[in-house]
Amino acid sequence: MSADEHKDNPNTRLVDAVRQVKIAAAERNDVVVDMKEADRARLEILAQELRPVFDDVPADDERFDFAISSGLQPRLWIDATAHVMMGRDRRTYRFVRDTRLGRTILAEATAVEPVVSAVTTYIAERLHEREMAFAADEMVTYRSGISQRGPEPAEDAEAHNAPDASDAPAGEETTGIDVAPLSRRERTSVTRTSRAGWLLIGIFVAVAVAVLYFQDILVP
Repeated sequence: MSADEHKDNPNTRLVDAVRQVKIAAAERNDVVVDMKEADRARLEILAQELRPVFDDVPADDERFDFAISSGLQPRLWIDATAHVMMGRDRRTYRFVRDTRLGRTILAEATAVEPVVSAVTTYIAERLHEREMAFAADEMVTYRSGISQRGPEPAEDAEAHNAPDASDAPAGEETTGIDVAPLSRRERTSVTRTSRAGWLLIGIFVAVAVAVLYFQDILVP
């Protein structure tokens, strides 16, 4: 096949086009890889600055990640919802947090120091929230313990409120017999019985005196 025929062959033109597309894709991939590596290097610098802060976080607090993820766009994860990534210019640090209302930018700067300060403040706020939650749980547990104990039993209350023998006035002996206080109706009944008894005794005495008097008069 001559050069002119090779040039006019449609299949040949398609093969050349595919080759050019592959070359362009490879060049773009190289650019993407270079940009990815550059982003990761910048995030590693930020993570190195934040290392003292990460080390001060309690080891038992599992909410924080502190890891750089691999992917098309590397991210320095702080927790499950907050992370630091590079902006479109590949020079700006962007500290963001995902919420129910969307993504919120917490800090954005080309320098490392402002982002370090923002991340440190965010971690401190999360630790404070944890302490407040623990304090609330302890208060609920304390109140639940009080409610479960309930009021003092009646027997214990009576034993606690009963007068002690040592508190009795001097000169009075304790018989060991509990005297229950009388109610108002019982006290009234006792009073009426006492009055009726004294009345009967008075009548009996009067009758006896009258019999003796008349006996002296009638008997010669």
